[in-house]
Amino acid sequence: MQFSEEELERYSRHILVPDIGASGQDTLRQAKVLVVGAGGLGAPLLQQLVSSGIGHVGVIDPDIIELSNLQRQALYVTADVGRRKVDVAIERLTQLNPTVSLSSWPCKATPSFLEHLVRDYDYVCDATDNSAARLAVSDACVKGKRTLISGAVQGLVGQYVVFRPHNGGPCYRCLYPHLEADSSAGCSQLGVIGPATTIIAGFMALSVLKECLGLEETDPEVSKLFLWDGLTGKQRVLPIKRFDDCLLHQDD
Repeated sequence: MQFSEEELERYSRHILVPDIGASGQDTLRQAKVLVVGAGGLGAPLLQQLVSSGIGHVGVIDPDIIELSNLQRQALYVTADVGRRKVDVAIERLTQLNPTVSLSSWPCKATPSFLEHLVRDYDYVCDATDNSAARLAVSDACVKGKRTLISGAVQGLVGQYVVFRPHNGGPCYRCLYPHLEADSSAGCSQLGVIGPATTIIAGFMALSVLKECLGLEETDPEVSKLFLWDGLTGKQRVLPIKRFDDCLLHQDD
């Protein structure tokens, strides 16, 4: 476990935290995290993961930057409009922390593509904004035996949850057993407040760090769905268990 002088300075505030220290920072340096989506949730999430020193970060997003994105996606600027999100994201994240290894794919998160890709990562973050992508990411994590950190924001409310299906826990289909792949609208139809996406992305990033460092004190067979209301500031926590009839777990 060796750090350069630059790394020691960069991560000095992390290393001072008793639950992290130098050994914990080295653990983060060895971690591989895949982020699906580089928009309202994904952009600030990527910034947090890369600045925290996650050793390898991958990102998938097929979209082009639009002017309407800039209200909540601070990774991009006006001059970036018309460029691919993943291309700009890699540029900015490299400037933020050149010690981190980055990979990108400017494509849709299809089931067949995800099923192979998630196996190359330790943790997967779902930062998409539609049910088809969320189900595809969750299914791939079940099949690939990977922990999934999933988040969503609509208007002034948001939620996040950590799924550990390989440890007997539920998946996204267990949480929403009757959800159809095309049954949810995205931000362009429903609207979203910029600070809300940053807050939920922060919770997701913190969840990733806790998972990497083994700081998450919970029953692996029970996920916690955190529901946050930006209007009142209140948060609720709901326990989620496997849905008995979930098709993804019939062979377990």
